[in-house]
Amino acid sequence: MAERSFAREVEDLKLGEGEIFRGEGILAITKALLQSGVSYVGGYQGSPISHLMDVLADAKDVMEELGVHFETSASEAAAAAMLSASVMYPVRGAVTWKSTAGTNVAADALSNLSSGGVTGGAMIIIGEDYGEGSSIMQERSHAYAMKSQLWLLTPRPNLPSIVRAVEEGFELSEASNTPVMLQVGIRSCHVHGQFVAKDNRRPAFTLRQALENPVRDVSRIVLPPASFVHEKEKLERRWPAAVEFIKARKINEHFGPETGEVGIILQGGLYNGVMRALQQLGLADVYGESAVPLYVMNISYPLIDDEIVDFCAGKSAVLMVEEGAPEYIEQALNTLLRRRDLQTRVSGKDVLPMGGEYTAPVLVKGIKSFLETHQRVLLGNQPPLPDPTPILQDPKIKALAEVVPPRPPGFCIGCPERPIFAAMKMVEEELGPHHISGDIGCHLFSILPPFNIGSTTMGYGLGPAAASAFNVKSDKKAIAVMGDGGFWHNGLATSVGNAVFNKQDNVILIVDNYYSAATGGQDIPSSRALNPRRKTNNSIVNAVKGLGATWVRQIDRTYDVAKMRDTLREALTSKDEGPKIIVASSECMLNKQRRVKPQFAKAVKDGKRMVKERFGVDEDVCTGDHACIRLSGCPSLSVKHTDDPLKDDPVAAIDNNCVGCGNCGEVAEAAVLCPSFYRADIIHNPSGWDRFVASLRAKVIGWLQARRDAARIVFAD
Repeated sequence: MAERSFAREVEDLKLGEGEIFRGEGILAITKALLQSGVSYVGGYQGSPISHLMDVLADAKDVMEELGVHFETSASEAAAAAMLSASVMYPVRGAVTWKSTAGTNVAADALSNLSSGGVTGGAMIIIGEDYGEGSSIMQERSHAYAMKSQLWLLTPRPNLPSIVRAVEEGFELSEASNTPVMLQVGIRSCHVHGQFVAKDNRRPAFTLRQALENPVRDVSRIVLPPASFVHEKEKLERRWPAAVEFIKARKINEHFGPETGEVGIILQGGLYNGVMRALQQLGLADVYGESAVPLYVMNISYPLIDDEIVDFCAGKSAVLMVEEGAPEYIEQALNTLLRRRDLQTRVSGKDVLPMGGEYTAPVLVKGIKSFLETHQRVLLGNQPPLPDPTPILQDPKIKALAEVVPPRPPGFCIGCPERPIFAAMKMVEEELGPHHISGDIGCHLFSILPPFNIGSTTMGYGLGPAAASAFNVKSDKKAIAVMGDGGFWHNGLATSVGNAVFNKQDNVILIVDNYYSAATGGQDIPSSRALNPRRKTNNSIVNAVKGLGATWVRQIDRTYDVAKMRDTLREALTSKDEGPKIIVASSECMLNKQRRVKPQFAKAVKDGKRMVKERFGVDEDVCTGDHACIRLSGCPSLSVKHTDDPLKDDPVAAIDNNCVGCGNCGEVAEAAVLCPSFYRADIIHNPSGWDRFVASLRAKVIGWLQARRDAARIVFAD
């Protein structure tokens, strides 16, 4: 079950020639693929491109009508290898993943793909989120494009430009026999707009035709001596062909005046931010008319030398707006201009930050600094813009920042992973701290308060592999935590298989929440869903036993903190040979709520009796120990003051976001239900019996309260 459904939106993918398509960037990309006559599409989910995978999954019926094959790949490497269909045959294919994490995984396949080249158009749609916060590392994909000679498209963030990039990207790939990368950020994925649609195209050459008419061209297989020929071919034929195509189609764009003393060169993906900055500086209007000459690189690699030279000729200075480091394009510009004996000054990272996202305020500051140095007259007599620097530099504000930490990411309310780490903290109190190797996924939030668990994270499905060096004789074992998504992505062989093969005396904890939860809740092989298009309900336990693991424990309810604690203790103290594997299973609460809430609401509307569990804290009983908060960290738990003069500390309180998982009560007092917690059943559409019982309870409670009040000593005024 994905984060959201696009069942309604995908109907617009059927729009034909001349009709207006309205929607998000990810929908426009899908429509452009269908208009381009693709034969196959694959990929692996990950922010900011996850929703594209969701759209493709929801649009499978539309694609099947056109003869387009779609599948969710097991990993980014599997997706990249899928493009090999376009090496020998004139079939168009596209794959997608998150970059740079996904590109790292796919690097081996991409190198082979780019070496041999392609016959049909091959496109890699990468969701790069540099500076935007959904990746755990901050890197750029540009280096991969240069390393393997993959053409890198970076279109302006509007729907017509994105659609054009997809359509012309396939043509560029075929004209130069080179795979292309289409880089889109979060703003491109979710930008809203419209474009004039075209008819969807059935593949000109189908996969079935390829299967029935196999082709074998030894010159395209990456094996010496052909691989040495490929390098020569890249430089002497494919590169010039790409440059000529880009120039002929005028893919890179010019905006603003034809001439000027200065100019700005920018990647297409940064166009909206640059225009907003120019608008704030009074150098552009809301319609995109710029007072400064702009050269927009809708293709960041390869650079079109002649176009750059023509743009820079006659200018004293140009500003290169290139997000991230190193400054690949800026360095290339300096080299190019000096070789052509142009003395145009290239500015860039001298006025813009080396790292971080280029937001409008950042660009305003950088562009203004550039213009003040090279053409002050353009700025005119501007009133000073608000500058937060003096406030942020105030010692009191700095002191406040040290006391109040930034809001960290954390587990959702009711998350079934929360009790796992509560149990781990309890075991830590008994047996002492252990080296804990993390993985990619929701469980990585355990490194933050209140759990403060974890030492390293090395990649998706690599948690246990990252602990493999600690396979030495010791009184303690290393603990490796891995999610079910990471397990099926890379962990089955690379981590678990490696641990079994090397008889590692470590503990592997596999968090099984039924989904690839961190990327939006997509189904994976072990999902409990009954998916008619995919084989689900594959047992993780059976998979690890199939690799030869012998010490395996299955926990079907992670909220049982006591059982989790005891199982962890058993694993850490076991003398058995080989890895100790614990599969801790409970459904992701966020996805469960997405699934259950509509069903519950419908049942209530239909008049069915439905019961919702809610938890609360009796403030008269609560001692203010707050173990429930320290060991769970649930966002629905807070504190409140009480009028009781005998209690100095505030008591625990549960807000209305509570989903009734009961974890807070279980972890309180070391997995013994705290007596201050109570459970209340809220009954919708109660029966006559429910009303009778409620009435009886109210009378009994009222009688007991009256009896207690009557027995109290009352002092006269």
